Amino acid sequence: MPKRVLVVATRNRGKIEEIRSFLSGFDVEIRSMDDFGPIPQPVEDGGSFEENAYKKASHTAKMLGFPALADDSGLVVESLGGEPGVYSARYAGAGATDEANNRKLLSAMEGMANRKAAFKCVISIAVPLGPALTYEGSCEGEIAPGPRGENGFGYDPVFYYPPLEKTFAEMTAEEKNAVSHRGRAMKELRSEFDKVLVWLKQRLGD
Repeated sequence: MPKRVLVVATRNRGKIEEIRSFLSGFDVEIRSMDDFGPIPQPVEDGGSFEENAYKKASHTAKMLGFPALADDSGLVVESLGGEPGVYSARYAGAGATDEANNRKLLSAMEGMANRKAAFKCVISIAVPLGPALTYEGSCEGEIAPGPRGENGFGYDPVFYYPPLEKTFAEMTAEEKNAVSHRGRAMKELRSEFDKVLVWLKQRLGD
């Protein structure tokens, strides 16, 4: 019997590999958007990570006809009133690079004593029609004075995690997956993934 296809609704290779590693060992074939031709992008205009994760997962499932997993993640900085929040990926403008986003963040934080921040992640699994499943995770840390480390992506070089005395970009993949927001959300998902596969079977009628 062929494996269940689950599309990860992103073209971010770092994110795809993280999700693939968490779901290894299950009877599921993980595909990404790069395995399909171009499809229209969903409008991520939700006011929360939950809304945007659902929008991406539901849109992808409807367009491709496969169940889809999407996450919406972001950095919430206390002294910036929760920014960049849902705008984390485009904090420095549409199409901004990770470096540009990090530069803008460090500039906004200049001279601030309170550097508390948290990474938030919401994962949504949707089918072409009907409801979706939701999983959440968060990780608290601080904004470093400057970028450190070569690993990871996004805000990893400037997100300092005090218990390990490292930024996310200084961690190995194993270290990051053990403590990160996405890692915690994925662990919750992994612990229930057998039930998720049953839910998908029921929803898709096969």
